[in-house]
This record gives sequence, structure tokens and C-alpha cells, in this order.
Amino acid sequence: MSGVSVTKDVQDAAGAADGLVVLSNVNKHFGALHVLQDIDLSIARGEVVVVIGPSGSGKSTLCRTINRLETIDSGSITLDGKPLPAEGKELARLRADVGMVFQSFNLFAHKTVLQNVMLGQLKVRKTDQAAALERAKSLLDRVGVGSQADKYPAQLSGGQQQRVAIARALAMEPKVMLFDEPTSALDPEMINEVLEVMQQLAAEGMTMVVVTHEMGFARSAANRVVFMADGKIVEQATPEQFFSNPRSDRAKDFLSKILHH
Repeated sequence: MSGVSVTKDVQDAAGAADGLVVLSNVNKHFGALHVLQDIDLSIARGEVVVVIGPSGSGKSTLCRTINRLETIDSGSITLDGKPLPAEGKELARLRADVGMVFQSFNLFAHKTVLQNVMLGQLKVRKTDQAAALERAKSLLDRVGVGSQADKYPAQLSGGQQQRVAIARALAMEPKVMLFDEPTSALDPEMINEVLEVMQQLAAEGMTMVVVTHEMGFARSAANRVVFMADGKIVEQATPEQFFSNPRSDRAKDFLSKILHH
């Protein structure tokens, strides 16, 4: 047991010392519903944090506050030591630094796959056309859809569209990537092709926050599993510790329902 606690202490120290994303005492309400309750979370550079928990536990809201798609009522969130900006050009720059991959792919239907991946580079990063084109092609190859570059999103499968969405986020050279249920809208046979790309990113050292129901991904790719319920972080641990020996009754109950089906 001492080995586990030492590892956790080391992780906590690393998170505090090199917290790329730090949420401190964050609260969020939707009307009377208190969806995020006193959230404290520090994500270290290069760390893969997988957030799991029952529906309605606040996972997606937590993810969306990190790039200010959701505002918070109290507390603070910093990225690389700086508070999240409120609006304007600074917010656009923040969203470039924080890549986001959604359930629904959010690609521009009237633009080709290549144009989708180039757009943010040109408009936000002010990359020149030739460099943006080269980077877009390289990233589409990297996620396995280089041959689809001239097609429109509607001509691609869901799995291909999601991989394009990942390439588009990567094109901005983000400091952290957020994934909000990235496979939940996909047919089962397409899920693995997206998870493989995410596994590769994790292996390459990308800082990632992943909200998912894919427990296999959590086991194999996460440095840390954060378990949420009822708007709170109930527990967090290494995947080995969490899946083999969860500490809270809430987590035990959740795992018993999903792992024995």
C-alpha cells in the first residue's frame, strides 16, 4: 500500500508544481442544479486524465469549463499559470491553446476535410497558406484519413469525421486536448479507430482530459482516473488502483454496474 500512496504523493506534487490546467474551488449552477461543487483538480503537463462517472455527474460541464465554453460561478481556472480570459481575442487564443473534440464532430459541412483542418491555422494562428496546407496534410495522414482530404464531411463515416476533428484540433498546436465523449456518437466498429488515435497521442505525451465511457481506454492510456458523481470529484487514483480497489462506495457501485455487463 505504501507504494501506491508514495506514487500518489509524487503525482500530486508533480501536478501542483507543473499544473498546466488548475481548477481551484470551482462551482457551477444551471438554475437550481449545482452541477460542479467545489472542484479542485490539477493536471500536469503531459498527463492523461480520464474523467468517468454516471450520467449527470458533471463530467462534460467540467470539460467545457476548461476552454470557457461554460462559464463558472465561483473559483478559478488557470491555463499555464494564467486565468482564463473572459472574451474577445484572448478567448480565441485560449481556444486555440485548448483543443476540443466533441461528441458531434462539429466540422464545417460546406468545406472539405483539408479546408476544415486549415481554417483555424489561417484565421487564428495566422499561419501562411503553404505552411497550413502542409501541416493539415501531415496531420490527416497521422490520423489515418489523408486519402479523404478532398472530400466533404458528409462523405465520411463517423469514425473518419471524428479523426478529422482530432486533426483539426491538433493543427492549432494546443497545450492541452479536451475530449468530451468522443466515441459516444459512433457505431461500435468505428470506436476503436478513434481510440487508437487517442492512444497514440497519449503515448506521444499530449496533455489530455478525456470524458469517456470507454473503460478499456481509461485502463490503458490514463495516468489518472477521476471519478465524479453528483457534481463532485469523489475519488481519483491510478487506473490500476481505481479499477482493482476503488475506495468509495459510489465508485464500487458504478464499477459493478458497468464492468459486469
